[in-house]
Amino acid sequence: MSWTGTWSVASSITNDEGFDNQTVRQIVHTSIGGNAARLHFSNVFGTEPIVIRNVRIAKRKASQRTLAETDRVVTFNGKPYVKIAPGEAVASDPVAFQVPALADVAISFHLPQRTPPRSTGHVDGLQDAYIAPGDVSADPAFTGGRIVDGQSYYFLTNLDVRNPAALGALVAFGASITDGMASNGNANRRWTNDLALRLSKAGKVVGVLNEGIAGNDFFNNAAGQAGLARFERDVLQQANVKWVVISDNAVNDLNNRTPSTSSQLIRAFRQLIRRAHDADVKVICSTLTPFQGTPDWTPAVEIERKRVNAFILYPKSGCDAVLDQAAAVSDPANPAAYLPAYDSGDHLHPNEAGLQAIANALDLDVLHDSSAAQNNTSAR
Repeated sequence: MSWTGTWSVASSITNDEGFDNQTVRQIVHTSIGGNAARLHFSNVFGTEPIVIRNVRIAKRKASQRTLAETDRVVTFNGKPYVKIAPGEAVASDPVAFQVPALADVAISFHLPQRTPPRSTGHVDGLQDAYIAPGDVSADPAFTGGRIVDGQSYYFLTNLDVRNPAALGALVAFGASITDGMASNGNANRRWTNDLALRLSKAGKVVGVLNEGIAGNDFFNNAAGQAGLARFERDVLQQANVKWVVISDNAVNDLNNRTPSTSSQLIRAFRQLIRRAHDADVKVICSTLTPFQGTPDWTPAVEIERKRVNAFILYPKSGCDAVLDQAAAVSDPANPAAYLPAYDSGDHLHPNEAGLQAIANALDLDVLHDSSAAQNNTSAR
């Protein structure tokens, strides 16, 4: 039986000062459940090897506390520790653990040796992480623990499950709108969370993975690795990926002082569509949301946005389906701007109502089983 992703974050470089003989407890919110778990840790942007030991998985009780009876040990090739070289990532052994759907799971691990500052992780994770001195991974109370500043994730990138009913995983690939930037922390109100809830209510067992990085775009490494460069790792290498939503990277390519042209962005979309199709992954293209009212918006840039959206909506674009985010959140009286009820206030990011509108705009019928999904019995 293959693995399917239930939770993920996109890797970039965090702002931490390093860890030394400390335990980190991180909370992940699942999309689908399963009868076994597998964790992924990354040092892809690290400059030195890191050692992770005494990794535990448990159901969350509240805050930093876990349910003791659910605590399980996680191993790596049968060992209770793993050393990860710079530029590398690892997956754990399978863990017999009942992963709940649409629920919080706590992942704890001890860092026995000093780690360099600026770890591989995910900034702006919108979820409190906890740190404690020494090794308290197995302690349900997480004695001595405190909240880490910044709501980032460290080293942990994925939780996969085994679920025979899973149709596959959908990866949301994008920037700050995908990352849920204007939603409340610790609330799981990103549009991907809203979509996971819709899918569950519809009886569709589809893992929803969030690979958004705030500030990310297609071409530059200013906020995480450029979208075109990270697409292979962050999308095509996900467990049992069947669909990708190419979301809001291009908004950042347009909304800056030296905007990309629509021709450049369309070429980027075509490249990603081809690469996804070569990997048997269906592509759901998202129209670009409006941003009139931001400092770098101009009528000329608006024309470029319209040209990109026209390409995405064109039946021969190569997209397998469309998530019309622009139509979902735009003001019908002024499509260059957000509907006020969906504007977070910065004219760039939707509020939680707008994020829900985006999740509601996806036609769930495009996420269907196929012979490829039925015959794929190997993990990616």
